[in-house]
Amino acid sequence: MFGRPPMLNTTTNNLLLLAGRVLLSAMFIMSGYSKVVDPAGTAGMIAGAGFPAATALAYLAGIFELVAGLAVIVGFQTRIAAILLAAFTVFTGLVFHSGAIAVPDFPEAANNLLTMFNGLMMMKNLTIAGGFLVLAAAGAGAYSLDARRAGGSVAVAA
Repeated sequence: MFGRPPMLNTTTNNLLLLAGRVLLSAMFIMSGYSKVVDPAGTAGMIAGAGFPAATALAYLAGIFELVAGLAVIVGFQTRIAAILLAAFTVFTGLVFHSGAIAVPDFPEAANNLLTMFNGLMMMKNLTIAGGFLVLAAAGAGAYSLDARRAGGSVAVAA
């Protein structure tokens, strides 16, 4: 009854890894692009957290998200990119989403709602980091540049 689940074939595993890479990286590609073309909002958040050179850090964050997201989606240096993105999401979650929100002149109920959303964003970041760590452990799969560079396909244990 509680035995081992049926195994997926290698093709299915590789398709699931490809789908996972696309889903995990899409947000970072879009977010990175928007930071590069218009860093003002991100720079404001960075400055609000007390970091210096907020505009430069916003550009750096945008470039990192864009490049690392593209690396994951095409499966290039996937394990490294996934570990870096996992660390990035934990860091940004802790720095930007781990506290109460207290906007001056906002009603208490509005600040409580913003605090709740902030907590959800923190959990989202931790969840995404977990997905990236699983990807780092599993690798990119056969449908990736990593597999092509390794000489064909990378089998994924079923």
